[in-house]
Amino acid sequence: MKDETPARAKSAEPQPEPFLDTSGDSDEPAFSWMAPAGRDTAGSRAGDTPGAARPSGSSSIDGSGDAGIAPGSTQAETRADRKAAEAAAAPPSDADDRPGNGSSSVFNEPLHTSALHVRPPEEEVERRNAERENAANAKPVAPRVMQVLLAVCFPVVLLVLAVRVVTSPLFLWVEYNRPGFPGDGYGFSTDDRMTYGSYAVDYLSNWAGPRYLGDLVHRGGDKLFKDGEVSHMADVKLVILSTFGAGALLLLLCLIAVLYLRKRSTGGVRRGLFAGSIITLVIILGLGTLAFLGWQQFFTEFHRIFFADGSWTFSLDDTLIRLFPGQFWIDAGIAIAGLVLLTALVTLVLTWPTRRRRGLPRREAAADQA
Repeated sequence: MKDETPARAKSAEPQPEPFLDTSGDSDEPAFSWMAPAGRDTAGSRAGDTPGAARPSGSSSIDGSGDAGIAPGSTQAETRADRKAAEAAAAPPSDADDRPGNGSSSVFNEPLHTSALHVRPPEEEVERRNAERENAANAKPVAPRVMQVLLAVCFPVVLLVLAVRVVTSPLFLWVEYNRPGFPGDGYGFSTDDRMTYGSYAVDYLSNWAGPRYLGDLVHRGGDKLFKDGEVSHMADVKLVILSTFGAGALLLLLCLIAVLYLRKRSTGGVRRGLFAGSIITLVIILGLGTLAFLGWQQFFTEFHRIFFADGSWTFSLDDTLIRLFPGQFWIDAGIAIAGLVLLTALVTLVLTWPTRRRRGLPRREAAADQA
């Protein structure tokens, strides 16, 4: 491809010479503004010539008093420059730090971490290390409190639930219809016992007054329960309702402890129930041994704890004795102990601290890793 652009024709006329007039130039050397401040450059002062000598009063850079310029130096310093350099290099005097002095001194505040560079005594180091180890190994207090609460409340809740099962029409029916239960020698049939006994059992768990039992009559029109029997049943009702209320409160505390331990402590529920089952077994075995060695003494002491003397003893022909003979209370005690014992054993087995439940590896796996 060829460039077809026409070339510019050259002028044949001669070009004018450039005009260079140096009459207005000064004697100041070029680039003198780049020289260091406070220093004189060669030829920078008016009247200095390249070959002019320095005044006799000036000294060299090293201050030896020689009028000439020191070897290897291209510029000389004046007295004012040397004084300024010495003042800048000298340390600040005490007079500069005094109040009221015109010169301002810099205040150096110590850093907050300057004390970290000082090592404390060895006893202090050991004490701090011990405190850190104790803090690292310490366990929270609240989960332990909840575990103890669960372990203590568990036996009482089981006992109250067992008593509630015994004070029910179902247990009454089982007792009256089981083989070997003694009959009434004064004329009550099994149906009469079931009817009148149901009134007595229902009275213990309802909110009716003493008239609930006091107004009951025989077929002949006589009162079924005497005043002493009604008064004793009112006392029993107060004890039973108080026991049920305490059991409900403890059951609520157990539920709160379980919910808390499930969120805050791994295995806390299991440990609390395991300890509670052990406590329950100890209590039941102890009470069972006392009852087995002397049932009559055990029964008497139990009534003396909750009732006044003379308010719970009746004759053999009274309605309460005919409905609830001595064998009934023996069977009730066995039923309560059996229910509590069975529940505690099941809980103990289900919460036994095996290696898997404790989160530990199997022994074979641990041996292989070793």
